[in-house]
Amino acid sequence: MQQIVDFILELDKLKGVTRKVKPLGLARYENSAEHSWQLAMMASAMAHHAETEINVNHVIAMLLVHDIGEIDTGDTIAYATEGMAERKADELAAVQRIFGILPDDHGERFLALWLEFEAGETAESRFANAVDRAMPVLLNLANNGQSWRENGISHARVVARVKPQIHAGCPALWEYLEIELDAARDKGYFGA
Repeated sequence: MQQIVDFILELDKLKGVTRKVKPLGLARYENSAEHSWQLAMMASAMAHHAETEINVNHVIAMLLVHDIGEIDTGDTIAYATEGMAERKADELAAVQRIFGILPDDHGERFLALWLEFEAGETAESRFANAVDRAMPVLLNLANNGQSWRENGISHARVVARVKPQIHAGCPALWEYLEIELDAARDKGYFGA
């Protein structure tokens, strides 16, 4: 019991990891715990649009663990390209530490979910990655491009970064977003 309590209290630190997008109607930036919760809800609501039949509970479990490593590493904007291999290695070490707080079978199960998400090879992980890439896009669309403008992110850079994963895991979502992103470009929602 104590190991599980220690793990849950360690997870509380995810609430302090600041991301680059603001929640709708708020002046502050969202945190990674909020992001993970919203992704789980989005996946549940959108599961019928996945590229193939999926186990939505498995997807939700992946989404709830996918950013836990940020407790140690912090969040990095999705459009950063330099140092990606080092960041991923640091995040793996972080999740191994954090899941290591749990009894072996629990920690191993969560690590397997994290690794599956990172690999993106199963239908569930492709859908989970699609949802993960789409949510910041949806927030930026609703916030008049807040994060894109603040960080100098162009329309082309957004499309290049998010299209492959969203299209692979949820083609219907990409069809929707492609139209919305083009309209956002016409409205000046992008930086540089």
